[in-house]
Amino acid sequence: MRWEQGRRSENVEDVRGAGGGLSGGGLKLGAGGLILLLLAAWLFGADPLALLQQIDGGMSTQLPDQGYVPGADPTAPGAPQDPAADFVSVVLGDTEDTWAQIFADGGSRYEPPRLVLFTDAVRSGCGVGQSAMGPFYCPLDRKVYIDLGFYRELRERFQAPGDFAQAYVIAHEVGHHVQNLLGIADQVSNRRQRASEEESNALSVRMELQADCMAGVWAHNANRSRQILEPGDLEEGLRAAAAIGDDRIQRQTQGTVVPESFTHGSSAQRVRWFRKGLETGQLDACDTFGARTL
Repeated sequence: MRWEQGRRSENVEDVRGAGGGLSGGGLKLGAGGLILLLLAAWLFGADPLALLQQIDGGMSTQLPDQGYVPGADPTAPGAPQDPAADFVSVVLGDTEDTWAQIFADGGSRYEPPRLVLFTDAVRSGCGVGQSAMGPFYCPLDRKVYIDLGFYRELRERFQAPGDFAQAYVIAHEVGHHVQNLLGIADQVSNRRQRASEEESNALSVRMELQADCMAGVWAHNANRSRQILEPGDLEEGLRAAAAIGDDRIQRQTQGTVVPESFTHGSSAQRVRWFRKGLETGQLDACDTFGARTL
């Protein structure tokens, strides 16, 4: 992925090493199966309000040791070299430029989210977020949260390496922000409150698949405007989408697959909708709620 010359976003908050405003102990979580289950629960945007209220501990995750300085602003002039944070800032900046143009073409104004880099745990508008949950978007404060240690999980546990796979993670969370701006998030939240558990899960699946499609829309338009993609990048993104399908995660964690409990979609569905956004570049193509089949 050609990202080094990209514009750095000014909407990055770096609270690493500051505990995200948290103090005291108790923010630890047992390793192993529980961590994997929490990662599975996240699957790129699992209902943060529910998760943040239920989880008491977090996974201690080491950050890349590439010149990292606690609390350093990766966008500040003369900031220490921190390639991982620099990459996130560039990808976020690219999503800002892309969605600003898409919104402008539709006659409206895009309001970008802020992105918070944290370690272990962080205080958000939705409650206390944990590294074990993976990256998440909080609609109440309109911020994306990420512990960069998650990229190691993506590479090693989910077998989805590559910089474009990492960009897909950010673009998916920004997709949830776009849903928030368009009022989709509120509509789905209201419907889920009145729905059965199975119906609520089905709505969640359509929400997540739409965010996957929106991530593809970003990539299509960014590449058309700035030629960011290199050979192999699309395969990296599609591999990441497949790696975190509900069916694959359930098979790994519990040995059986229960489709009615899906909240994010199967591997095939996630790949299909991400590819649809990649191929069309059109927001209208991401109407998962009107689709008869996913």
